[in-house]
Amino acid sequence: MFQLSDLFAAPKPVIGMLHIAPLPGAPRYDGNLPAIRERLLHDLDALQRGGVHGLMLENFGDVPFYPERVPAIVVAHITALAVAVRERSSLPLGINVLRNDGRSALAVAHAAGADFIRVNVLCGARVTDQGITSGIAHDLLRDRAALGAEQVRIFADVNVKHSAPIASRPLADETADMIHRGGADALIVSGSATGNAADVNEIEQVAAAAGDTPVLVGSGVSAESLPQLIKFADGFIVGTAVKRDGVVGNPVDAARVSALMDALGRWLS
Repeated sequence: MFQLSDLFAAPKPVIGMLHIAPLPGAPRYDGNLPAIRERLLHDLDALQRGGVHGLMLENFGDVPFYPERVPAIVVAHITALAVAVRERSSLPLGINVLRNDGRSALAVAHAAGADFIRVNVLCGARVTDQGITSGIAHDLLRDRAALGAEQVRIFADVNVKHSAPIASRPLADETADMIHRGGADALIVSGSATGNAADVNEIEQVAAAAGDTPVLVGSGVSAESLPQLIKFADGFIVGTAVKRDGVVGNPVDAARVSALMDALGRWLS
């Protein structure tokens, strides 16, 4: 049974988001590839100085997102950036290819030596801003087996943000399917949108149904929200709260990272 301690050197690890600016082909791409890399490495350095326990690289700037597979050019550039991150940091590294291209995320992770991937819709189907997004576990797990890449762990969202269920379903049932039928190694619970706080009752329900499978909080994590989250969460993914002025599009602020990590240390002591 996978545990977060298999990857992270902390009892309740904090994973810092590395949001990639718009890549070639995206409507908001500004034509300056060196600046994209420089911005990413700035954020990486700030997260490391602040003391996070892990990293997650994501093509956050590529809105509007493809509902399924992304073009080869996107995979190529994410891989190049993942290699740059890996060369600069030995922290555990995750890959998320939005909106739901877990198969490309696995390929990037395999090529770049990353440790885990995030999959927004691993099982079932959700209504998203891309339309109906369907689970990919049947292909993803076969890809992983074919590559012999079982060491790349799958972190899967439950009731993923920026979406709604097609039909109402108990969280316990969705959680069980993610683990036992979808092969998730860890689960993520987020709020309704990027930066929005997760529902503590929802985290509690998922944690109870997950048993020994780790559950992370995937949005709205801040020094102020930690007291409500820490009882049920096994780890945290942080993005907006550690950006300058708490604005998602801004660079990472090392001082805000340090303040969050200090708060976590106080609550764990």
